[in-house]
Amino acid sequence: MSPTPEQRRAARHQLGTATAAPATRRGPSGGRKKPITVEAIISTAFGIVEREGYDALTMRRLATELETGPASLYAHVVNKDDLDELLIGRLCAEITLPTPDPATWRAQIISVCTQLRDQYLRFPGISRATFAAAPSNLDTLRVGEGMLAILLAGGLAPQVAAWAIDSLNLYVNAFCLEVSVARTRRSSSEDDWVLSHAEALERFAALPEDFPQTKRYAAELTGGTVTDRFDFTIGLMLDGLPGA
Repeated sequence: MSPTPEQRRAARHQLGTATAAPATRRGPSGGRKKPITVEAIISTAFGIVEREGYDALTMRRLATELETGPASLYAHVVNKDDLDELLIGRLCAEITLPTPDPATWRAQIISVCTQLRDQYLRFPGISRATFAAAPSNLDTLRVGEGMLAILLAGGLAPQVAAWAIDSLNLYVNAFCLEVSVARTRRSSSEDDWVLSHAEALERFAALPEDFPQTKRYAAELTGGTVTDRFDFTIGLMLDGLPGA
């Protein structure tokens, strides 16, 4: 009897690789199409997200791209949540984790957060797949293990380190989602919600006198790049950790 999707998922988590055999294509053109594998599903899913954004990724849309039916996908992935976990796990596999060093732990954790940010921003909106998800993918768990080791090396108490990881990941995920939404809106000629720096300054300058501080410090409120703000917030979070 062939393994169930749940068994394939468990095998992937144990081995860190896709072990399911390619699905046999049926029909007149079956022999001319590439076989459906977990790797093909992941690659195609990333392509959809890169071109159209995460919201466009559905099992039906993915099946259409692979020229098959949704049922063929379920022979390899359990459901959309399983697919999301595979995608996030693949991005986490690209993260380089340093050997924890008490002397440089702060720079090390910043580096990991920055790498996660850069991976997520490659695929618009994909960080949404991380919210309210308990990871079981080994590549994703590897990053959590590495972050925990770094924070413990920095002298943080275990509970502080554990909650710090939650907070840092939540900020990175939310930051990437907001940047992706802003970029998507900016690329739409019909959406005027995203303002340029000059437009934001003009709006603040036009505010009534009931907003004296906002008008006075408009340059500060709108200054800096998204990277500047990311670095500032990560640094602020680390500064506030008890025992840091």
